[in-house]
Amino acid sequence: MHKPGLYKHFLPKKWLCLFCSLFLLTTCTSPKEESQYVIGFSQCTAGDDWRKAMHEEMRRELAFYPGISLKIKDAQNNTSKQIQHIKTFIKEGVDVLIVSPNEAAPITPVIEKAFNEGLPVIILDRRTTSNAYTAYLGANNYEIGQIAGKYIASLLKGKGQITEIWGLPGSSPAQDRHQGFTDALKDYPEIKLNPRIEGNWLKDTAQHKLSVQSELFKQSDLVFAHNDVMALGAYEEFKKNGQERQVRFVGIDALAGPRGGIQMVHDHILDATFLYPTGGEEAIQLAVDILENAPFEKENILQSTVVDSTNVRVMKMQTSRILSQQADIERQENRIQEQIRIYQNQKALLYFLSASLALSLILGIATLLSLRAKQRINRRLGEKNQQIVQQGNEIEAMATQVREATEAKVKFFTNISHEFRTLLNLILDPVEDLLALAGDRGNRDLILVRRNTLRLLRLVNQLMDFRKIENHKMKLQASETELIRFVQDIREAFQRTALKRNIDYRFYHPQAPLLVWIDEDKLDKVLFNLLSNAFKFTKDGGFIHIRIQTDQNAGTLCLEIEDNGRGMSPEHVAHAFDRFYQGEYYRTIGTGLGLSLSKELIKLHHGQITVKSQKGLGTTFQIRLQLGQGHLRPEEMLTQDPQTKPEPDKLLVRSQMEELLESTKTNSAVPSSDTSVLVIEDNADMRNYLRHKLSEFYQVQVAEDGLEGKTVALEHIPDLIICDLRMPHKDGITLIKEFKSDLRTSHIPIIIISAEESIEKHIQGAQVGADAYLTKPVNFNYLQELVQSIFRNREILRSRYTLQLDLEDKPQNLNSVDKKFMNHFVSIIEENVANSSFQVDTLCHEIGLSRVQLYRKVKALFGCTVNDYIKDVRLKKARQLLCENELPIAEIAYEVGFNSPAYFSTAFKARFELTPKEFKEQHSPSGK
Repeated sequence: MHKPGLYKHFLPKKWLCLFCSLFLLTTCTSPKEESQYVIGFSQCTAGDDWRKAMHEEMRRELAFYPGISLKIKDAQNNTSKQIQHIKTFIKEGVDVLIVSPNEAAPITPVIEKAFNEGLPVIILDRRTTSNAYTAYLGANNYEIGQIAGKYIASLLKGKGQITEIWGLPGSSPAQDRHQGFTDALKDYPEIKLNPRIEGNWLKDTAQHKLSVQSELFKQSDLVFAHNDVMALGAYEEFKKNGQERQVRFVGIDALAGPRGGIQMVHDHILDATFLYPTGGEEAIQLAVDILENAPFEKENILQSTVVDSTNVRVMKMQTSRILSQQADIERQENRIQEQIRIYQNQKALLYFLSASLALSLILGIATLLSLRAKQRINRRLGEKNQQIVQQGNEIEAMATQVREATEAKVKFFTNISHEFRTLLNLILDPVEDLLALAGDRGNRDLILVRRNTLRLLRLVNQLMDFRKIENHKMKLQASETELIRFVQDIREAFQRTALKRNIDYRFYHPQAPLLVWIDEDKLDKVLFNLLSNAFKFTKDGGFIHIRIQTDQNAGTLCLEIEDNGRGMSPEHVAHAFDRFYQGEYYRTIGTGLGLSLSKELIKLHHGQITVKSQKGLGTTFQIRLQLGQGHLRPEEMLTQDPQTKPEPDKLLVRSQMEELLESTKTNSAVPSSDTSVLVIEDNADMRNYLRHKLSEFYQVQVAEDGLEGKTVALEHIPDLIICDLRMPHKDGITLIKEFKSDLRTSHIPIIIISAEESIEKHIQGAQVGADAYLTKPVNFNYLQELVQSIFRNREILRSRYTLQLDLEDKPQNLNSVDKKFMNHFVSIIEENVANSSFQVDTLCHEIGLSRVQLYRKVKALFGCTVNDYIKDVRLKKARQLLCENELPIAEIAYEVGFNSPAYFSTAFKARFELTPKEFKEQHSPSGK
């Protein structure tokens, strides 16, 4: 049976799929195949014809491998630039790296780095000073130089003076060609070499160097240049002096073409040139073999031959023929590409026409089917409408029942909230009496009871206020108030907290009195809530600013509270005023009522409250109120005498202030020691209790979970850590493992405080490296004695291994991380004992720690500063040298890294109570 409405869901999807398929067919031409492999070529220079010929050979060869692309970077004879090019290729992840080094030695380290990282490296034309490469391709430059030397000796008949024009002196071809050339001339004592000319492979440079050494024009029988362009430059410079016919010119490269060396020999500019193959074609073939894992040779030497008057005509004819054929091939390739493009366009057009025809047929059929489906849908809609009307009646009846049930629940909730408030007051009053009897300091247990009672009372008050707003029973009772004085009174309630936490707490306002119609009780609640939040989420040393600005033209004022606290992400800003929304910091006390209630109270004032915030940068709340009384209804204005106006809820004020003063995470007690302790505990009361008690003896930092604890520990490097086991985000066992495996914190003793009493947890704590395990509830006197005992034991260990002992004595009871650190630390100092420029920054770089982290760790392990330890190592080395040899004292001072013998003597006497001279007289073998 055919189901009604079937085509409503099926046909549109079917049409869409068919249309998309046909559209893809019309656009599915055969695009140019994307490269599967990338070859990176770092060229020392691309400015000469020989290098250009190499590039052309590479591109011609790549035409046979469409899946491979070539990237060429030209260093322009700049070694630093070439090093940067190679690093870029490594970072881009090319598949094969080809390098023609500008200079051998400076380029070698970066090539070794690429090779050691697994990147195939082909050295082309010029060598490096290392064998760390995949393959080498190029002519044997030493052999070419040797062949040239023998040929020239024969040409001069074993007698004459030669001027040699070098390439770049630091490049391997120049060095090898010179070495082979000179070795070949050793058998010809009557051939003399004039002072060399450094042409750096460039014609202009060679000409310039020759022009400033005019004596060479008369002293040269032959000029041997390391390439043809420098030989041409020499020929032109000699021609200026009219001596080109008295001197023979020999070069290297033998390039084809109108500007190549073969043409120069043919034109009688050069007497000879030696073939130096570019190797472009062979380099690409070698790279392909590497990519395809085909066999290849590591050393690939290209052969050379001499080109002179005896064979130049044949060579010229052959090269001209090759160039002509290559030009024909390139023209044919361009024609083929053009034909392929025409074919692709025609195929795309054919696909498009076919798809259009098919789509027209499909749309025609779909239209007919849609008409039939529409008739069925109309019938079903009539049936659905009847069902909806019936369901609507049922829903309305159910809604009436839900409203009645909700009203009953709300009435019960309101009644019990009043009961809670009465009971809380009955609890609070006796506690207040007991605190008054206890004196100014009071009893911390009673303070804890009072604070939590006030907090619970504040939550009940907020819930009751919300109920009043929902039932429209909360009415505005506005009166004309001097706003600056009103805000100042509220601000002063937080002044003590601001001073205690070193917060920049300021109030910016107009000088003149500002009269505004407000309900003081309700605005008081709003401002206290906003300031409480600001103090909760602003770190010590931050700022909280209150501003009041008026706009007389618009008839409004803006009251702004700005802080640089935690801030909120855009997602949480959007929900900041939602009821019961707790945001990102829900663990810091709160139910999500405060801001929502504040918004409702401002709406009663016919005003607006907005928030702007950036995570990590701070938050700004803005309250906009209207000036005057024209916006208020008569029933919203309080007409009684100002002296009878209701006071703000002082119980709520006291609740907020106690929470700020007692629950803040700041370290308020003044420590009596430089020793620091970090308490990591998620329970706020336990955390603040430990902070309060320990602050009398130590500097205390606190953290409320494992993630924050790790951040604080790495930032401050405390002397001891007290850590809970069960915490959000990261448990204590995991956290301690990370501390003990981190070089920066591995030396810190750790005490576990946990409610878990099982022996398994005690064993697990010992296994991860905890120094002690205490079970809650903790006796503070015992905890204090345990902390002092750990510090005393650490001090005994440090005193044993301070500077008074030999360097060979090292602690044996350290963990593996600290032992490794100590061995590395001592070895670096001993290796650099004679280096007077050795600094702490160098030591930090070698070890991998910041200066502060290194100083704290060395102080904890050795009981001294890094500089004192370095100086003591040098003094002990000097003492050893004074005993073992007869070197002068000044030389020994320099030998152990002191810049001044006088300072060395002063430091030596302070350390060993003898001057170096007195010590040497007592301990030297000769007794002198």
